[in-house]
Amino acid sequence: MKNISKVTLSLVFLMFCGLYSYAQKNKPNIVIIYTDDQGYGDVSALNPEAKFETPNMDRLVNEGVTFTDGHSSDAVCTPSRYSLLTGRYSWRTRLKENVVHADGPCLIEKDRMTIASLLREQGYSTAMIGKWHLQMEFVGDSKKGGRDWSKPFTDGPIEKGFDYFFGIAASMNYGILTFLENDHVVEAPTLYTKKKMDVTPRTYRMTPPYQEERERGYVEVAPSFNDELVLETLANKAVEYIGTAAKETKEGKPFFLYLPLTSPHLPHATHPDFQGKSNCGNYGDFMQETDYRVGQVLDALKANGLEENTLVIFSSDNGAESNYAYQRDTYEHYSCMNFKGGKRDIYEGGHRVPFLMRWPNVIEAGGTVDGPVGQTDYFATIADIVGAEIPDNAGEDSYSLYPQMKNIQAKQVERNLINHSFFGNFAIREGKWKLNMLRGSGGSLKPVNIEPKPGEALYELYDLDKDPGETTNLYFEHPEVVNKLKEKITNIIQNGRSTDGKPQSFVKENWKQLTWMTLN
Repeated sequence: MKNISKVTLSLVFLMFCGLYSYAQKNKPNIVIIYTDDQGYGDVSALNPEAKFETPNMDRLVNEGVTFTDGHSSDAVCTPSRYSLLTGRYSWRTRLKENVVHADGPCLIEKDRMTIASLLREQGYSTAMIGKWHLQMEFVGDSKKGGRDWSKPFTDGPIEKGFDYFFGIAASMNYGILTFLENDHVVEAPTLYTKKKMDVTPRTYRMTPPYQEERERGYVEVAPSFNDELVLETLANKAVEYIGTAAKETKEGKPFFLYLPLTSPHLPHATHPDFQGKSNCGNYGDFMQETDYRVGQVLDALKANGLEENTLVIFSSDNGAESNYAYQRDTYEHYSCMNFKGGKRDIYEGGHRVPFLMRWPNVIEAGGTVDGPVGQTDYFATIADIVGAEIPDNAGEDSYSLYPQMKNIQAKQVERNLINHSFFGNFAIREGKWKLNMLRGSGGSLKPVNIEPKPGEALYELYDLDKDPGETTNLYFEHPEVVNKLKEKITNIIQNGRSTDGKPQSFVKENWKQLTWMTLN
């Protein structure tokens, strides 16, 4: 019996080792495609009345799972990108409102764990291709004696866990307008340009002619830079990377590709091949090009035999830009669906975004999950998938969605979700309830402390199950809900985390938006 037991144990041990080895060799490739300023209604499978078609995004809806109540962590660009990569709300950093520029210290702190660094520790190759917009530091100052473009820039993606980087520094209205690779500029941006207004309201281009002298409002640009070709260039690089990484993947080394696209953010710089192709003006044309570029990536995965065991995550950094009203009134296209507001706003249109996942080996096709989730959750989800432990000082606001991916009927963990506006105002979600800690959008009203008149509500409380358009403030009808959510958001801010674990430090200075609480 003792010998049999030893043999049995040996067989169990060998089986375990074999399964572990198989799991290690068969960890999924992970691709995050992140669009820029795309509203929930800009996916035709989610919006039957859309005035353009998005067949490739629709593939992700039909072949994967849709989180119908999915949110970017903020209503603008930079903070959402920070939160996606770190699993931590960006308002815990020095950035309490607005966005950063192209040149300067990176918002992601030194030694902070990112999805990329976590996966690299798990044996992944990691790459970013696209728009960074978390700042990086270039040598010299264009206003004070010029740049030295021959020197490497620092504090960029390759210092935050990425083995490879190709892309642009920030939005095209901020500069620096040239392609970057790893830690060098591909072409020195030795000329200057500014926004050139388009015929459509509130739109512009960054096209030539460029000039040699800098003037107020101008940004640095490389002589050959063409805004119409940026999206095509990024997609082609992504396809090239997938082809190269596929060889290592088949030998047991999976890859992570973070692909933050530049569209449909202004400028609506549609490639000539797509101009005039939609029923929604230049915006619709740009969205159709965006969908085509998504399709190039999906096709590359399939062509390289990687489709079945690749997790594709698709979302947007915030809701549709404010010219969504132009598309609505002119073409009857509703980028924000029936949600109130758009980019910059605390209202749902500011941060309720397409939130799609496809992984044929695991996710059943065509499912939906309706509970509130956020892009901070990607961090814990990916850690859960690859079996990585998250230390207390990482992913402080991240919950794993892996259970819902494996079974859409799985019960969602009880949690609160925080929304955040352009001017740094807060909202908190719990189930159907949403408490906006201000009156107004938080994106179009600069003052954040407006004293209420006698008998006027201090905050806005909405039942999103019955009122997704946030039309009826229930502040006075449910004071118990207001008080409960007020206490919860206070604790979430004060503890430096919204998940279980040790309280974590955070930047407490210059925080005028915390009108209801005092920090310890």
